[in-house]
Amino acid sequence: MAELDGPRLEPRSGPAKQLVVFLHGYGADGNDLIEIGRAWAGLLPDAAFVSPHAPRPCGQAPMGREWFPLTFRDINERWTGVNAAAPVLNAFLDAELAHHNLPPSALALVGFSQGTMMALHAGLRRAPGPAAIVGYSGMLVVPEDVNPEQFMGEIRSKPPVLLVHGDADQLIPVEALFQAAQGLSALDLPVEFHISAGVGHGIDQEGLRHGGEFLARRLAPPR
Repeated sequence: MAELDGPRLEPRSGPAKQLVVFLHGYGADGNDLIEIGRAWAGLLPDAAFVSPHAPRPCGQAPMGREWFPLTFRDINERWTGVNAAAPVLNAFLDAELAHHNLPPSALALVGFSQGTMMALHAGLRRAPGPAAIVGYSGMLVVPEDVNPEQFMGEIRSKPPVLLVHGDADQLIPVEALFQAAQGLSALDLPVEFHISAGVGHGIDQEGLRHGGEFLARRLAPPR
């Protein structure tokens, strides 16, 4: 199994009390999202941030990486892909938590596009699950021939989820947000969402603010 690695940011305050893992999109790499950690450091001074490079060279962007290939010739290729990539991601998450001597409850996953697909797929199947998931410009991946009872039987945790999407996204239309929110709600997950007006397949400042504040609430120590 390939081992993941990528850029890291240490907490402002000292030893890490939380771990935020960024999962980048198709054709990018870990450097694409790690700067969000600097933007959120004031909100999350106790968090360590890491943004691993996906395990595969990207077929459509030779300098980038992919969590799984996309050919659009197989209606279930996303489902096959998230399942194939989940073990290496989970091994990385376990290793990073152990490195910081943190419990699974201190973990938050933040994905963009294909990284959101991975965050939702892997995060809901971890036990114990992460404290929170933030998904930008992505979707909840389900098989085309889904058996609802079988799919629900795979879910092992129900972390709070924030979905953020641009209403001008032409790559993954904003309808994917509503489908994901509906699917997650059907699984009894607490879901919030924000739609960024006029934004395409990307993250604007308002979306960043919502994500950072959501994690600050969810990762706050109990009083």
